[in-house]
Amino acid sequence: MKNRLEQLRKARGVRQEALADALGVSRQTIGSLENGRYNPSIVLAFKIARYFGMQIEDIFIYEEEIE
Repeated sequence: MKNRLEQLRKARGVRQEALADALGVSRQTIGSLENGRYNPSIVLAFKIARYFGMQIEDIFIYEEEIE
């Protein structure tokens, strides 16, 4: 799953540490999300969407794998 988290965060001038504090996670979690190494829980995805005033689908892009 891809996401626009880093793009949105930087556009608003928010540091990883500040976003992490606002969401109740570590800065490393934000970094892992931004680098695509970690997919958020549904609760964290909702918190992120609410923080940015957006829908989850506007931040996280699910690309279905075709077999």
